[in-house]
Amino acid sequence: MDKKYFLTAFFALVLTLTGCVGARGPLSENERPPEISTKTAPEFRLGSGDIVSVSVWKNPDLSVTVPVRPDGFISVPLAGDILAGGQTPTEISKITEQKLSQFIRTPRVSVIIQEIPSAEFQNRVRVVGGVADPKSIQHRDGMTVIDLVLEAGGTNEFASPNSAKLYRTIDGVARTFDVYLQDILSSGLLDTNYQLIPGDVITIPERRF
Repeated sequence: MDKKYFLTAFFALVLTLTGCVGARGPLSENERPPEISTKTAPEFRLGSGDIVSVSVWKNPDLSVTVPVRPDGFISVPLAGDILAGGQTPTEISKITEQKLSQFIRTPRVSVIIQEIPSAEFQNRVRVVGGVADPKSIQHRDGMTVIDLVLEAGGTNEFASPNSAKLYRTIDGVARTFDVYLQDILSSGLLDTNYQLIPGDVITIPERRF
C-alpha cells in the first residue's frame, strides 16, 4: 500500500473518531427540566418580615394588616396565632377560615401580600464555580443560563464548561440537569441554554491540575 495513501487514510480516521467523541445526541425528556409553566415556577411563600393584609368578609373588626413574626406566625383576632412562614396566601386563608369557623358561620378570608422583603432572597438565581465573578442576582423573566453566566463575567480559565450543572427544586424535590456550557458558548448549541426560574443554581466545576 502506498505510504502517502496510508497516512492520509490514518489521519482521516483519527479526525472522524475525534469528532465522534465530542458529538452528543439530543437530550431525552428526562434529561431536561420541565417546560416553564405556572406549575414549574415555585409559588411564593411568605417569610419573616413580610406584611400581609387579612380580610374577613363582612367582619371588618377581624380584618388586620400584620407582619410575619420571626417565629413564622401572624396574629388574627378570634383566630389567634396563624402559621404564615413558609405558607402561601391561599394556605393562610384556609387555615384562618378553619379557625374562625368555630365562631363564624362559613367565614370567607382573603390574604393579600402588602410587602415582601423576604423575596429579596427567594427570587434570586445564583452561579458559582468557574466564573470570573460568582453572582447571586434577582431573577428576571426570560433569563437563561447564558444570561446568568454573562452577568458573572463569563467562565474563567480554569472552568470545565461542559460539566456545568443546573440545580432546581421541582415539587419539593431537588433535581440536577447537565448544562453543556461549552457547546453553548463555542458551538451555538442552545438545547441546554435553559430558561431560569427563581431559586435556580448553576455550578461550573474547575479543572484540577
